[in-house]
Amino acid sequence: MASIHKGVQAMIEIPEEVNHILNIVKAKYNLKDKSEAITKVVMDYGIELLEPELKPEFIEKMRIVRKEKGIKFKNIEELRRMTGG
Repeated sequence: MASIHKGVQAMIEIPEEVNHILNIVKAKYNLKDKSEAITKVVMDYGIELLEPELKPEFIEKMRIVRKEKGIKFKNIEELRRMTGG
């Protein structure tokens, strides 16, 4: 069963430069209208802004950390003594 998404209608005023950029995005991604272009730009930016752990730099950092040797300890008290915590 397909989900139905209702959109929110909004009248917005944008600078001419932004309008030009939206037209480029619309053409580049073969979108139907500027509404789809706005959605694409916002979603792409939102992913970058809200999910930094998906950035290639973060993934590479986690690969490096994964290869590092860990600290062995028997219980939390021993770990606290070893780390000064």
